[in-house]
Amino acid sequence: MDPRIRLLTEADLGFAGEVREIAGWNQLPADWRRFLALEPEGCFLAEWEGQPAGTATTTTYGEDLAWIGMVLVHPNFRRKGVGTALLKHAIHYLREDRGIRSVKLDATPEGLPLYEKLGFRPEWGLRRWLSRDRKGLAETGRKTERQEVSSKALALDRDIFGVDRGRLLSRLGDDAFGSVSSGDDGFGMIRDGSRACYLGPVIAITASEGEGMIRTLLGMTSSDRWVFWDIPDENRSAVALAEALGFEPVRVLTRMWLGDNVTPGDPSRVWGLADPGLG
Repeated sequence: MDPRIRLLTEADLGFAGEVREIAGWNQLPADWRRFLALEPEGCFLAEWEGQPAGTATTTTYGEDLAWIGMVLVHPNFRRKGVGTALLKHAIHYLREDRGIRSVKLDATPEGLPLYEKLGFRPEWGLRRWLSRDRKGLAETGRKTERQEVSSKALALDRDIFGVDRGRLLSRLGDDAFGSVSSGDDGFGMIRDGSRACYLGPVIAITASEGEGMIRTLLGMTSSDRWVFWDIPDENRSAVALAEALGFEPVRVLTRMWLGDNVTPGDPSRVWGLADPGLG
């Protein structure tokens, strides 16, 4: 028996939140709604004998790049091929229906063997860093005034990330409780999560600009509020700053790609991901 795959809708977000909670991931209902708004025809729910069993989302960035995220299977339906069916369906949608040249995802160690069987190749590593308190940093409080990302900073993001993701950044800016800009040379955001604040995305040309924005964003959080920060291993300056600020690595991920990797970007200047489910 194979699972039935259909579109994920707003009516399914109760189940989506439940399976996310079981997995211990950090997304909020607002994150699920953002996935649906960005790609309403590319978010999927698997059903097993009429019961919701798993989820997967996709996000497209033009014709050159798309992302797969939120691949979650309820414990009651594991080892039934649900995750594989969701991934194959998402890949077919992106590669065949949409004609996307490159599909990427950030893989957990548990999921990596499955992704390799489906043809994904490793690109580079990243880690999630956790801060439980930041008593050495001055608190400046949350900033309600949104700082727009300049057109030149958007162009910089396009060079560093690999494609234009202005539509995503606009929506992330709407949900961020803090944002900073280093003129045309970088920007950063921080938003709430279910388990911790999420630091990212952050893009910077130089280490001094990156560090300055990170410290400013962290100052917008309560010192005893947990913060997650996802950093590419290739950005050694960001990793060194995380260690100096007392963050500890709690999760290892591998960026992987399928198809033609025409958008490698520059992870050494990525100071914080937008989300493992988004890139």
